[in-house]
Amino acid sequence: MIVIEHKQGLVSVAVFGEFTLVDYKEFEEVVNFKVKFEGPVDLYFDLSQMAGLTLDVAWEEVKFSRAHANDFKRVAVVTDSQWVTWSAWISQAFVNADVEVFDNAEEAKSWLETEAA
Repeated sequence: MIVIEHKQGLVSVAVFGEFTLVDYKEFEEVVNFKVKFEGPVDLYFDLSQMAGLTLDVAWEEVKFSRAHANDFKRVAVVTDSQWVTWSAWISQAFVNADVEVFDNAEEAKSWLETEAA
């Protein structure tokens, strides 16, 4: 399950339990809308409660990142999983965005806020 919030220039996503393709498609829809009407956005991913993801989500993420290489400014990822951390760094190869991984949600939010100022 995911929870998505958005405001001017920012899409925030929190994943709880398993991250499924249906969830990812919902995320894609919001991002596509925001980018169409606002241009590049910041992303905040809280994956600290994610139990896992399906293989089709991993593949969709690669395709989506490549198709939207210039649609993100900064990406903050919150996780304590080494696998997710490595995945985030690999994703950086496909997007022209500043990607940072945090183990603390407040630090991630602060980074996005101070960088935006």
